[in-house]
Amino acid sequence: MAEYQQTSVSAGEMAQRFIEFVMMQAQNAAFMLGQIPHPQTGDREVNLDMARLLIDQLIMIQEKTKGNLNGDETRILGSALANLQMAFVEAAQTQRTGGHKPSATPGVEPAEVQPEVKPAPDLTAQPSGDSESKKKFVKSYGS
Repeated sequence: MAEYQQTSVSAGEMAQRFIEFVMMQAQNAAFMLGQIPHPQTGDREVNLDMARLLIDQLIMIQEKTKGNLNGDETRILGSALANLQMAFVEAAQTQRTGGHKPSATPGVEPAEVQPEVKPAPDLTAQPSGDSESKKKFVKSYGS
């Protein structure tokens, strides 16, 4: 049997591995909730029992690692759990109503919400010369 050789891993690498683990579990749960189609058939299959197990495992990880995660790890785990829990409730309600999302008022279908369409900004306009228009905006993924 091959022995596992442990190498020293930096804190940054461990954080990345943890985030990858959380995202992999979340993706598996999303698949079980029918949010991701089956790669071979293209069908969306719902398995609430397996989805519940995967969500419960993430909750267990959250509880067991409380106080030991950095800000990004905490935020990603919390966000993944919140999204999955909401998706689970929706999938369970849809399954209970025979494939139709329940309306808030019995016998009344909810109105379809149309997204607000805003005109695209004029990218050809010349900057006004003030320092505000020359600022660079950079999205940071780190803390």
